Amino acid sequence: MQDANVYTYLTPIAIFFVLIEVALCYIYRRDYVSFPEAVANFGTALGNQTVNVLVAAGVYVVYGYLWENYRIWTFEMHWWSFILLLLGVDFIFYWVHRWGHAINIMWAAHSPHHSAEEMNFMVALRASVTQRFCSFLFFWPLALIGFPPFYIYMMAGIHLFIAFLHHTEFIGKLGWFEKYFTTPSHHRVHHGVNFPYLDKNFGEFLIIWDKMFGSFAEEKEKVVYGIYDHPRSWNPIRINFHFFIVLWRYAVAAPFWWDKIRVWFMPAGWRPRGLPQKEMVEITTENQVKFRSTMFGRSHLYLIVQLVVGVFLMLGVISNLLAWNLTQRWLGAGLLWWHIINWSGILEAKSWLWISENLRIITTLYAVIAFNQLYQPSGLLIAVVGVSAFSFIWTNLYFRPSSPKLAPA
Repeated sequence: MQDANVYTYLTPIAIFFVLIEVALCYIYRRDYVSFPEAVANFGTALGNQTVNVLVAAGVYVVYGYLWENYRIWTFEMHWWSFILLLLGVDFIFYWVHRWGHAINIMWAAHSPHHSAEEMNFMVALRASVTQRFCSFLFFWPLALIGFPPFYIYMMAGIHLFIAFLHHTEFIGKLGWFEKYFTTPSHHRVHHGVNFPYLDKNFGEFLIIWDKMFGSFAEEKEKVVYGIYDHPRSWNPIRINFHFFIVLWRYAVAAPFWWDKIRVWFMPAGWRPRGLPQKEMVEITTENQVKFRSTMFGRSHLYLIVQLVVGVFLMLGVISNLLAWNLTQRWLGAGLLWWHIINWSGILEAKSWLWISENLRIITTLYAVIAFNQLYQPSGLLIAVVGVSAFSFIWTNLYFRPSSPKLAPA
């Protein structure tokens, strides 16, 4: 199953596009990317990839059972059946996406993606772990129709990559193409918190679904990105579960038992009876205050190096690149989450970061050497020890609780 993980092959392509966009921002002096949010987005993406193993297993088992026992037809995969499968995935995802904005518990799963306050390719990577599970609860009709589970999973990954390409401000409107297909302009509208843009343009491949079902809006005024209940943190745990915590607090505070249950399934923005109702004031370019934080000084180079280490760990978890067994992949996933949580500690200058990062460096060094049996001199061993030594020295020079901080830019 791991050999067939489409995300292993899409990851380097996505990173290539990210690097191109960053280079273009530098060349043309565009402020489409902020360093702290970019690191948080990338970290959230790496953590999100660790659940793909579980999602793939669920797809193959559950969808496989439906396909083996209850399929109506059997589709041989030719060019035309691939197109049909793409259209099927796109149509189902339109409705899943729309429900993700309309039902509280589904918005809790989807909102981490919208909590980014910029628009760039790294925002496309900012998806929640719960949304991965949530999306695949709805694609099972495709198995009943007769599409093999492997191809459903693969097409979902391709469909996600198509959506990735919409997350940029470098591409303007695309003429006739905009009539039928979702474009960056359409998707910028989808991410807008401007009142005319709220809950619009849910299509990922075709925009015709929005035009057919009344959820289309054209990009006119400048788009303001973000959400109305921002997590105000770079921590991937907080980003992933912020609105679940909000709903839990509503449920606990609700005076009526029925409201404690239905708050999870009511439209986004609904509040239980007896709780103060909150007026939603439109966020505009004039009044938006983007989240910024005080971070440790001299952290930029360190975090760039750790981004590379994070990709290395992620590939060990989701692919056969390092030939890790199942137990090692689970432990590797834990190390990866520890890794990206510590990034937020650097970006927010947390006092706990110094001890946590020292422990993580030592633990990761030991684990990578043991998992890969690096007991003899080799290029990989030298690289692992070198990066670990750099990380240990840098952490103890610059990330102590009393180390200099950088004020929010």
